[in-house]
Amino acid sequence: MDLPQMPELMGLSLLLGLLALMATAAVARGWLRAEEEIRSAGQKANGVPLDKSLKSKKQKQQQRIRKEKPQQHNFTHRLLAAALKSHSGNISCMDFSSNGKYLATCADDRTVRIWSTKDFLQREHRSMRANVELDHATLVRFSPDCRAFIVWLANGETLRVFKMTKREDGGYTFTATPEDFPKKHKAPVINIGIADTGKFIMTASSDTAVLIWNLKGQVLSTINTNQMNNTHAAISPCSRFVASCGFTPDVKVWEVCFGKKGDFQEVVRAFELKGHSAAVHFFAFSNDSRRMASVSKDGTWKLWDTDVEYKKQQDPYLLRTGCFEEASTMLCRLALSPDAQVLALASGSSIHLYNTRRGEKEESFKEVHGECITDLSFDITGRLLASCGDRAVRLIHNTPGYRAVVEEMQGLLKRASNESTRQRLQQQLTQAQEALKSLGALKK
Repeated sequence: MDLPQMPELMGLSLLLGLLALMATAAVARGWLRAEEEIRSAGQKANGVPLDKSLKSKKQKQQQRIRKEKPQQHNFTHRLLAAALKSHSGNISCMDFSSNGKYLATCADDRTVRIWSTKDFLQREHRSMRANVELDHATLVRFSPDCRAFIVWLANGETLRVFKMTKREDGGYTFTATPEDFPKKHKAPVINIGIADTGKFIMTASSDTAVLIWNLKGQVLSTINTNQMNNTHAAISPCSRFVASCGFTPDVKVWEVCFGKKGDFQEVVRAFELKGHSAAVHFFAFSNDSRRMASVSKDGTWKLWDTDVEYKKQQDPYLLRTGCFEEASTMLCRLALSPDAQVLALASGSSIHLYNTRRGEKEESFKEVHGECITDLSFDITGRLLASCGDRAVRLIHNTPGYRAVVEEMQGLLKRASNESTRQRLQQQLTQAQEALKSLGALKK
């Protein structure tokens, strides 16, 4: 039997190899075609092309992230000292402690934050968190001894007391008292306060009711303001007075009277601020309670001397009237510096600072917050103005306050009779001028 020749064997091997490659390629093409058919079937079932469906899925994820973490409102200004940004919800109220060491803020994120004021001009702003269980606070106020604070509960519609206990590491533990105050108000509460003497608590609602409580949650007196509605109410820093404003064109002031042994006696009408021609939006006291400021729907603000003998029927003196047209079209808030030299007015998300001696506007800040401003307050030194209206507290340098000090010291220096007085006045003048120079706000 003859063996095949070598060339014929090689040709047969090449033929078999080609056939194997062709079969493999056909199988691979079948797999790819099947995979494409499955993919296109899925796309047809969804009615959306694949790359578009992936794109929409990414967009939904990004939208979900944006909803979970809304963008912080950014405000920049040469006089912005700091922005406190630990809350995840909108801040509705804030309060400086009487010792000047802390700032309390409450928000709809179910927390109250306690900030250290000594960190305000630092890079990092430390805060301690107190949780408001199953509710959130709309108003917050420190106790006079700074060892507790009270809040108004949005859903519970009552007062809750938190005690502050200092830990070994320097922090605090916050504990709510076992029982909240009883429900007494029939309308939403617009403000709360604690007298600096610690003798009573005030709550005011948007109808015409202002309640005076003792610290145990018992109502001592109910004031009917007869103003159709209340827009604001507050306790004076001296703790003698409670005042309210509303639909009527005046601010009504009552004296809360206690006996020599500290027992509650009565609430009596003291005096009124009369001079506006329309409803009063807001008012504030100076630190010594000898001055008051008010802003009205008539488009004006007024500064009053309230250091009067009201028991002899003496009325407060009107010291200054200024124009603020925004007040005629929208609700406004105001804050009076501790020395009554500067008036801060807030309308919408903007703030304006006025010199009360001359009645002139000195600074304006637009769109300070992403929402309408909900609270406005000077710190106890008067050097900073704090505001809230979104998820941050913004602190602004009070340059009109420094200018007022410069103006006052220059006037006093001309009348100074001895060298020691001149040196003291000159030192205060120099400090105020240096502060203005560092802020780029020194007028030449």
